[in-house]
Amino acid sequence: MRLGIIGAGGWGTALAVLLAQEGYTVDLWVREQEVADEIRTFRTNSTFLEGVFMPETVLATCDMEKVIRMNRILLIPVPAQHMRSVIRKARPYLSEEHVLIHAAKGIEEGTLMRMSEVITQELPCELAANIGVISGPSHAEEVARRVPTAIVAASSNIAVAKLAQEALMCSALRVYTSSDIIGVELGGALKNVIALGTGVSDGLGFGDNTRAALMTRGIAEITRLGAALGASPMTFAGLSGMGDIVVTCTSMLSRNRRAGMAIGRGKSLDEIIGSTNMVVEGITTTKTAVALSKRFNVEMPIASKLYSVLFEGADPKKAVEDLMLRTPVPETGLRFEYIKD
Repeated sequence: MRLGIIGAGGWGTALAVLLAQEGYTVDLWVREQEVADEIRTFRTNSTFLEGVFMPETVLATCDMEKVIRMNRILLIPVPAQHMRSVIRKARPYLSEEHVLIHAAKGIEEGTLMRMSEVITQELPCELAANIGVISGPSHAEEVARRVPTAIVAASSNIAVAKLAQEALMCSALRVYTSSDIIGVELGGALKNVIALGTGVSDGLGFGDNTRAALMTRGIAEITRLGAALGASPMTFAGLSGMGDIVVTCTSMLSRNRRAGMAIGRGKSLDEIIGSTNMVVEGITTTKTAVALSKRFNVEMPIASKLYSVLFEGADPKKAVEDLMLRTPVPETGLRFEYIKD
């Protein structure tokens, strides 16, 4: 058994370790030569997933062509804002036999495209039906340690979702399938916005009540936007919605929650970004979420207030007070209206 992974960040490394333990030979494309050298020499990736031993059957290389030509199934766990450039680099070596399963949790800045849309736009039309996503509550640190985890594989072509399920499912990773790729991608991306917001609340010293309120109302506004974009509202009650909200809003393994906590304690956005070599996806996704909410005329008060804190210098405590004092409304109901260009 052989499988290719394009990207050796934390999630790519964790998947490589897990799949190698399950008997796969994993061809792992690494962007940085020094990371590839470390994996080959010491069987570690201290840059992106410290403390994890990588089996000998994880073959690290900076040769993307080799990884693609050796494998039909390709997992692509790269940050959302790098997806387009990675796919452009891969395109010359891809054929209609390849299946691409991305694992990014974000929306492209500028275009406001989901990742499957970005990939489809960059590839020949015959590959459009071969694209899927995996998402759900899955900290890389825990997956690499074989902590029992459940995710969902989604594609508009259910055969692709089932192929991902068959390839990845094992005693440490349960994989469900879905045909709602819109909902699964949006849930995975937008939960990072809510995780940032709950982190800000925690950093301000608010309690469990506030966190629970932000998580629950966060799901409500994610569902409103998702429905406006064509997703099934029920998807957001699943692993890529509520499941991912729970894990990212409550765990200290969540980069987005930690970043929000730092903001609540007075750190600047530049300080937070400069303090880590890992991508905090929720920062850019807050921009794209607010832009999408305006395009589709969808109310997203939490995302909008977080945007004002991150990019307009608003006081975090005042932003929470403003959320509390919004006009009273019923708890339930999907209210959205599409605005045509």
